[in-house]
Formats: sequence, structure tokens, C-alpha cells
Amino acid sequence: MKKLLSLIVASVVMCAALFTGCGTAASESNAEAGGAGASDFIVGAIYINSQNDNAGYTYAHHQGIVKAMEALGLNTETNLKIRDNVPEDDEQVRTAIEQLAGQGCDIIFGISFGYINAFAEAAEEYPDIVFCHATGYLSNDRNFNNYFGRIYQARYLAGIAAGYKSLEIGNNNIGYVSAWGTEYAETCSGINAFALGARAVNPDAVVHVNEIYTWGDQELERQAAEVLVSTYGCGVIAQHCDSAQPQIVAQEQGVYGCGYNSDMASDAPDAHLTAPVWNWNVYYQLAIETAMNEASAADFFTNIGGNYYGGLNEGMVDISPLTDNNAPEAAEAIELARNLMVSGEWDVFSGTALVFSGEAGSVTVEQVSQALMDNEGNIIVDGGQGSVDDSVIQGSMNYYVDGVVAES
Repeated sequence: MKKLLSLIVASVVMCAALFTGCGTAASESNAEAGGAGASDFIVGAIYINSQNDNAGYTYAHHQGIVKAMEALGLNTETNLKIRDNVPEDDEQVRTAIEQLAGQGCDIIFGISFGYINAFAEAAEEYPDIVFCHATGYLSNDRNFNNYFGRIYQARYLAGIAAGYKSLEIGNNNIGYVSAWGTEYAETCSGINAFALGARAVNPDAVVHVNEIYTWGDQELERQAAEVLVSTYGCGVIAQHCDSAQPQIVAQEQGVYGCGYNSDMASDAPDAHLTAPVWNWNVYYQLAIETAMNEASAADFFTNIGGNYYGGLNEGMVDISPLTDNNAPEAAEAIELARNLMVSGEWDVFSGTALVFSGEAGSVTVEQVSQALMDNEGNIIVDGGQGSVDDSVIQGSMNYYVDGVVAES
């Protein structure tokens, strides 16, 4: 018995030594590479709204960062530093950056477009910190990149759901509460993709855009949605704004809706169809892991592969699960369109239109050569031609496609 006990103790000691050795080797390897270990790597984030939001834009980013850090073994209680409710004001953003830098952050994320200039300046001032800015267009070739995704692809899928619902309820008017319109390619491309998806199902659908001229204001979002129902008779309400207010209004008014940023079914269970959603953790995990493993912050831009623009294929964007409020054909049609985009066979802003037909259980899609037109009758892409460039979708799309009407 004593001999057996001695063997067991010896085995435990050997295993402990083995694991200790492996851990030391891993730490030494990481140190030699110049990267920071999981215990001392600090992530900073600047949010435009509260980290405690339970839906919407900031909520989606915060959940993405938390999920990414947990996957990488980082403690979100000690290794995540947040400055939230920071408005798009250069001075206040700079103050938030200085506070995070003072807390030893190795990487700082800024999630709102208006943070762009402060981040560009900070990247030069703090060359040993990695800076990542969402939705913008500035970067350098060292420690600063921008990140976004092909949310227009998910918008198109949500548009299919809205189009089928408009047919089912016999109402061609679809409302869209938008932070901005043609002023920003981000909002404009989303509106256009949604409209193209809706009209692929219901060619008579009209998307009425009510612009609120701010990225997020719950009261303005509510008022805009109410006007779309009361004045324009919209039976489906979509949105590009931060909160779930347009969906709540849809439920209150007995109509339907497509949310944004996060699944808003719990906010409007009787109205919500689906929502284009972000899986921000896809980028956040890539960025944090890249920064942790690099020898210098100056290597970040090269090592991560430049600026980031992932889509359905990368899992960066998608739609939330379809609710029972959807028309029966929606799920099949959405899957057909999704497969075409993921395979690379087709994309939204091309000279090929998708046309869906058939009843539930036998929905089919046809690819038709058709010019992409703006709502003033100008040809954007000739029939049969490929998609507009990414630079247009991200930066210079300043027109609405046929079927979109600006109401504000």
C-alpha cells in the first residue's frame, strides 16, 4: 500500500512538473514574441451609450468584446476598462482615451463614427497602444485600423422578410427609421439593400425613410416610427438607429417590424420579424489576439491584414432568428439568398436582381439581368454587370435606389 502511495505521489509530482514546465515554456515563448500574456493584457473600450444597455448598438459591441475576451481567457472584470456614454465630441473622446491609456490599456476600441478624428490623433500620440475604430475610414499602416462589416447583406435578408410580410398583410408601405440618410454611405447602403430585398419579393413595395439626424435618440426614434405609421400608413417598420423604440411602436400600433444591431424579439414579441445583427466578437477576437501576439503595436495593421470588412461568409453579420410573425415563405427565400451571397455567386448591388416565387415549401429564386437604378431613373450598374466597389458601399453611396422615398 505504501509502495502504491509512493508511486501515486511521484506521478503527481511528475505531472505537476510537466505542466509547470509547459506553462513556463508557453509564457517564455509569448515573452520572446513580445506579446502580452492573458493575465496582463488590458482592453479598453469607448461606448457612445451605456455598457448596461440590454439591446441595440452599444449592447451588441459590448457583448462582442466580452465574448471575445472570454474566448481568449481574459478576465473581463480586471482586464476590461470602459468609458461609456461618451458623445461624439473630440475633446471628450480624447479625455476618455487619456484615461484608458493611463490605466495601461494595450488596445482601445472606439465604436462610434464621430470618434474618428480623436482616434487618428491618439494613434500618433500613443504609438505603443493599438487603436481600432468602428464604422470609420481612417487608419495608418502601424497601430490604427478601422473595422466594419457587410451589414448590407443582412439588410437584404431582412428586406425579404419585410417584403413577404407586406404581401401577406396587403400593405406595400414599409417604413424605415434612420439615423441619417444619404449623408452617410453606412445608412444609405443599408436602406438600399433592405429595399432591394423587399422588392425582390414585392415589386410594388415602397420604403419610406424618416431620418432623425442623430445616431441615437430614443424619443426621436419613437416619434419617427409613429409618423411612419400614422402619416404614411406603413405596415412594417425597419430601422437604423440604436434602440428598440421603433419596434416597440410597431407592437403598440399593431404593425410589424425589423430591428437592428441585436435581436429585438423580446422588446416587441407580437411585431418583430427579424433583425440584421452584428457578431462583433468575430472581429474583436481577431483584433485582441493579434495585438496580444505581436512584438510591437506598430506591427498590428500588417498582422491583422489591414482594415476589416467581414460579411455573412465570415460570420460577422447575420439576421436574428425568424419569429412566428413571419410569412411562411420568408425562411426559404432568405436561405436561398444567403447561400448565393456566402458562395460568392451573387451580391446585392450588382446588375443581377433576384426574383422569388412559389409557395411555402417550394420557393424558388431566379437571377435576372437587370440594371440597378437610383430613384431618379439613373443607371448605377448596367444589367449583367458586377457589384459596385466596396469603396462605394462604404464611402460614397449617396443615392437611394428605385423604390425608396425620403420623407424627411
